[in-house]
Amino acid sequence: MELTSNDLLLVTGATGLVGSHVVERACRQGIPTRAICRSTADTSLLEQFGAEIVHGDLTDAESLRRAAQGATLIVHCAAKVGDWGPTADYRTVNVQGLETLLDAAEKSGTLRKMVHISSLGVYPARDHYGTDETTEPSTRGIDGYTLTKVEAENLIRQRMEQQGFPAVILRPGFIYGPRDRTVIPRILERLRDGQFKYLGSPEKLMNNTCVFNLVDAVFLGLKNDQATGRIYNITDGRLVSKREFISTIAEEAGCKPPTGVVPLGVARGLAWTLESVWKVLGKQEAPILSGARIKFLGLNLEYSIDRARQELGYSPATDFQEGMKQTIAWFTDQETPAGQRKSAAA
Repeated sequence: MELTSNDLLLVTGATGLVGSHVVERACRQGIPTRAICRSTADTSLLEQFGAEIVHGDLTDAESLRRAAQGATLIVHCAAKVGDWGPTADYRTVNVQGLETLLDAAEKSGTLRKMVHISSLGVYPARDHYGTDETTEPSTRGIDGYTLTKVEAENLIRQRMEQQGFPAVILRPGFIYGPRDRTVIPRILERLRDGQFKYLGSPEKLMNNTCVFNLVDAVFLGLKNDQATGRIYNITDGRLVSKREFISTIAEEAGCKPPTGVVPLGVARGLAWTLESVWKVLGKQEAPILSGARIKFLGLNLEYSIDRARQELGYSPATDFQEGMKQTIAWFTDQETPAGQRKSAAA
C-alpha cells in the first residue's frame, strides 16, 4: 500500500534511537507524524522534524487513546529496556502497555498497518548459526526485558491470528546508530578505562543492526500488504565478529583495541555469582557481568534474514563500518562542548 499525506503515523518511543529516526524519515517523506512522549522529555528534535507531540506514555491509557485517534499507521518502538530489575516492572510497560495501545488502535477505527519492534533476543539463549523465523521464541527469558518481549509478541500474534489485527513484527538484533545513548556509551567507557575484555571467543558473530537499515525495514513493512501478519528477522546482512565490532568502536573513538579474553565458562560462573549476590542485596543496578551481557558478548548470534529479503525486498544499504563510523562521530560531537564545536567549524 502507498503511504501518503493523507495518512497519520503514530510513533511510540519517539525520543529514542529507533523512534527518532522513524519520525525523521516519515516527516521527510511528507507523512503527517505524531509522537507520544513523556511531558518531561526533550522533544525539540522531533518538533524540528515537524512532528505533532502528544504527552503521555504506555502506562497512561487516556494518553494512548488520544494518540491513536485518527492514526492510520503505528510504529511501536517504545519499551522498557535493560537487563536488570523485577520482571513485573518490564511487564507493565512492554506487555500491558502494548495491550492498551492495541485496544486504543482498534477503537480508533482508522488503523491500516502497525509495525511492532521486537528483538532477536526472543530466541533461546544459545549460540545461533543461521536461525530463522521458524524457530519459536523461548519463554525462559534470562531477564525481564527478554521475557516480556516474548510475551508482547505472543499478545500481538494472538490479535493478528484471531482478530486479523493488521500488524508486522520486526526482530532486529543489537541496534546501533547516531542518537544511541545506552549501550555504545557504556562500551566506550569500558574501552577508555582499559577494562574491556571479550567473553569467550572474539570471533563469534554479532547480530549487528544499523538503525538506518532497521528504519528501511520499518517502511517496507508498512508498505507491503503481504507482510501483514508476518515476522521478520532484521540485521545488517553482513554480520561482524565481536572483535571487529569492538575494535571498530575503539579505533573510531581513538582508544586502544582490547585483547583480553575471559573464558566463557569462567564468565558464566562469575555472572551467576554476581547476580545472586546483587539480588540478595537488592541492588538497583545490574552487576558488571550478567547472563544478559554474556548473551550479548559471549554467544554466536547469526540469524537468517532471507525471509525479509524475499518478502519485503529488504536489502541492507548501510554496512557496519559506515554505520559505526557515523555512530561514534555523533557521540563524539555530543561530548564536545558547543563552543568548541562552533570554533572548530569557524
